[in-house]
Amino acid sequence: MKIRVLEGDERSMKFEIIGEGHTFCNLLRDFLKKDPDVEFAAYKIDHPLVSNPLFYLKTKQSKPEEALKRAAKSIREVLEDFKRCLGEALK
Repeated sequence: MKIRVLEGDERSMKFEIIGEGHTFCNLLRDFLKKDPDVEFAAYKIDHPLVSNPLFYLKTKQSKPEEALKRAAKSIREVLEDFKRCLGEALK
């Protein structure tokens, strides 16, 4: 996965997620929206076969990069827990 920052300042960022689709973008958006410091998180895909998702993120106080790091950490924790639970269930 590659991320290309297109625009940004201290509280907002527009970036492209190369090679991803709705599955990952919905997950990321939902985790960002759970962050109390995130004012706005949304994405759009003009056409899933020919364009990459464009993500828009606006924070209240922290830098948008920090909100992305927090969301990535939370996603990882949930997936690790799922992996553990699945392993236990399949024993």
